[in-house]
Amino acid sequence: MRVLFVCLGNICRSPTAEGVFRHLLETRGLEHRVSVESCGLGPWHVGKGPDSRAREAALRRGIDLSTLRARQLADDDFYRFDYLLAMDHDNLAAIEARRPADSQAHVGLFLAFAGQADGAVPDPYYGGDNGFETVLDLVEAASLGLIEEVEARLERGS
Repeated sequence: MRVLFVCLGNICRSPTAEGVFRHLLETRGLEHRVSVESCGLGPWHVGKGPDSRAREAALRRGIDLSTLRARQLADDDFYRFDYLLAMDHDNLAAIEARRPADSQAHVGLFLAFAGQADGAVPDPYYGGDNGFETVLDLVEAASLGLIEEVEARLERGS
């Protein structure tokens, strides 16, 4: 099972989601059955680490994002991943516009897994430090819901 988190630049929201989800997979012993990555829609930050504020906020919760590096969404991601999860509606529209007709991946909003079918993870880049805490709270809630679905799919063998 492969999960890809997608935001605009891959330095705040999607690497936070990657780190939180990976951490939760490890706590449940699923890290060898599910792989997780993140990417951005644009090329602005390719090769760079997450925003320092995102790293610091995550580290306060015991999650280390320091090894992550930004990359851009690639055409083969639609075939390599089972889930492509967008942080907001604009991200989702951009992913859907690029999605090949024969892709079998689940493409949707990440917050749908937190019971917020129309919800968006707000971009904290231009805000204060509280925005990064909010992102962590939302990402954790959605990650727990996603893990439930992934575990069920793994049990079914799908």
